[in-house]
Amino acid sequence: MRQPFLFYIPFIMNTLSKRLYTSSKSALPKAGKTIWWLLKIILPISLIVSFLQYWGVIVQIATLLSPAFSLIGLPGESAVVFITSIFVPLYGPIAIIATLPMDMREITILALMCLISHNLFVESAVQKKTGSSAILMFFLRLTASILGAFILNLILPDHIGSSRVIQKSIEFASTMSMLGNWITSAGYLSLKIALIITGLMMLQSILKEFNILSVISRIFSPLMRIMGLSNDSSFLWFVAQTLGLGYGSAVMIEEVESKSITPQSAILLNYHIAINHSLLEDTLLFVAIGVPAGWIIAPRFILAILLVWGVRGIMRLKQARKEEIKTVFQE
Repeated sequence: MRQPFLFYIPFIMNTLSKRLYTSSKSALPKAGKTIWWLLKIILPISLIVSFLQYWGVIVQIATLLSPAFSLIGLPGESAVVFITSIFVPLYGPIAIIATLPMDMREITILALMCLISHNLFVESAVQKKTGSSAILMFFLRLTASILGAFILNLILPDHIGSSRVIQKSIEFASTMSMLGNWITSAGYLSLKIALIITGLMMLQSILKEFNILSVISRIFSPLMRIMGLSNDSSFLWFVAQTLGLGYGSAVMIEEVESKSITPQSAILLNYHIAINHSLLEDTLLFVAIGVPAGWIIAPRFILAILLVWGVRGIMRLKQARKEEIKTVFQE
């Protein structure tokens, strides 16, 4: 006698729960390893930057660079924001922007620079773990941010966006008060990193267990072709755009180490996301202070696509040259 469907529900639910539990549990050691690796980089850098800001070193460096910033339509004090963004995530630079007398056109240009070149030391280390040169990625992003700002200064309308409220900058009365603020911020950041990365690694493991990653790859494959990327880059591209390089690093490193993506595909992806990543969170941070989304999304997207196709062309030329040399020796 054929059993009704309801008869199988307990068995299905039991099997499903076991698969969810097993896949989630297997992700925890990998998450812990990545969390520890990230915190070893992030916390010392953030502490050093806190001292440099407190002692006024970053302001002095920015003062030296201020004449160059006038060439891309920015006032000298904006250099403080850009230099700060190189060391830390975008929350710090945005807080500084709120204290400066800049109009929305200037803020938009500066936002594009910071979106490309923020948190460079940490994110370059992530890209090194996924197969690219950290030094190359570091200077590539610096160059791209300056080039993007230069182009945006040429095409951006004179008046965009709306007015905003200037806030007062935070000044610390003593070294101990600065350290107290850093400890509080570092504790919150550590907790946030631990929760997000653990959750993300569990999600990745579950998606793999139920073969959902292949579905995601098929959905994004037409877009990958336009951008010059391979289909096996789809999931990592999606992670980089939604969570960025910092929080998405756990998944990216795991995918590369498990060889779920080929080395060449990973390198091409790194070129793209070096310029264009975290389209969701980072963009919204600047939109929240009045920056028009289109002017900080389109330039990054276009620059990233042009860069990847350019790199692919160089790779093909190198491969053709190798084949030519090989043929000569064989003859």
